[in-house]
Amino acid sequence: MNHKPQTYLGSYQQAIRLFWRQLYATGGKTLYSMQHFGPTKPDWINIEHVFPMAWVVNELKCKDRRDCRQRSTKFNYIESDLHNLYPSRRDLNMLRASHRFGNIKGEVRAFASYDFKIDKKRRIIEPAPASQGEVARAMFHMARTYELKLFSKQARTLAYWNRIDQPSKEEKRRNDLIEELQGTRNYFIDHPDKIESRGF
Repeated sequence: MNHKPQTYLGSYQQAIRLFWRQLYATGGKTLYSMQHFGPTKPDWINIEHVFPMAWVVNELKCKDRRDCRQRSTKFNYIESDLHNLYPSRRDLNMLRASHRFGNIKGEVRAFASYDFKIDKKRRIIEPAPASQGEVARAMFHMARTYELKLFSKQARTLAYWNRIDQPSKEEKRRNDLIEELQGTRNYFIDHPDKIESRGF
C-alpha cells in the first residue's frame, strides 16, 4: 500500500494559503452541513481538521499545539496535510472540537437545519450520511500514513461509513488536485475496499 506522508507543506500557514487559493479557489461545499459557497470565503466558514490535532498533540507528547509546531517536524507535516482539511461551518467545527465520531441514536440535532448530531456527555458526533464516507477516508488516511492511533471501536464505525458512502466524483477530483499541490494521494479514496475495520 502506498501511504506516503506529505513532506511538501512544512507549515499550516502554507496549507491555509493553498487551501483557499487553489483547492477551493472557485468555491465548494462545507463538510458537515453540505452548504455551497463561492470564490469569496464567507466569514462563517473555517478549516476543519477531520483527524483532530489535539489527538496528535497527545500522541507526540507535546504540551500544546504551539509546542508541537516548534519541536516536531512530523507534527507540522501532519497539521498541514490537505487530505485532512475540509471547509466547515465555524459553529459546527467548534461543537465538534476533538470529539470522536460515532453513531447516535435518535434524531436530536445540534442545529435543526443540518443533520449533525452531538452527544456531549459521551463526546461523540455523527455527521450527515452524505459526509460520513469522506470523514472515514480522511481519518484512515491520517492514521495509516502517520502511524496515529485509531481505536478498534472507532475504526469499525468509520469502516462502515466508508462502505455505505463511497467516494464521489468531487472527492476523487479533490484527491487529484491535492496530489498536484502536495505530492501525495489519499490511498483510501482510490481503494476504499482496502479499509479494514480493525484499529491501528
